Amino acid sequence: MALPPVLSAIVGWLRAGYPDGVPYNDYLPLFALLASQLTDDEVKAVADNLADSTDADSAEAIRQAIESVTHNTPQDSDVARVRAHLAAGGWPLASPTRFGPGN
Repeated sequence: MALPPVLSAIVGWLRAGYPDGVPYNDYLPLFALLASQLTDDEVKAVADNLADSTDADSAEAIRQAIESVTHNTPQDSDVARVRAHLAAGGWPLASPTRFGPGN
């Protein structure tokens, strides 16, 4: 299933921010950061898209991180590290709805 344009843009920003793939230690803060800006269903759609385009071990780690986001709070320093990494890759760090069609 194709992602809506806003979620496709988010996946693009994630791939720009992590051209070699997301390191395992960044999954939890990454998805916590996404969860602060997206609905649970949107976060799951982004995670599923990333999982579908990666190896089985990474896909499982993504699924575990999504589960952890609902039960654990990542360290603020980890979220800040991931936020800075994404900013270096062009992530606008604003509400994704600002970047939908026509904006």
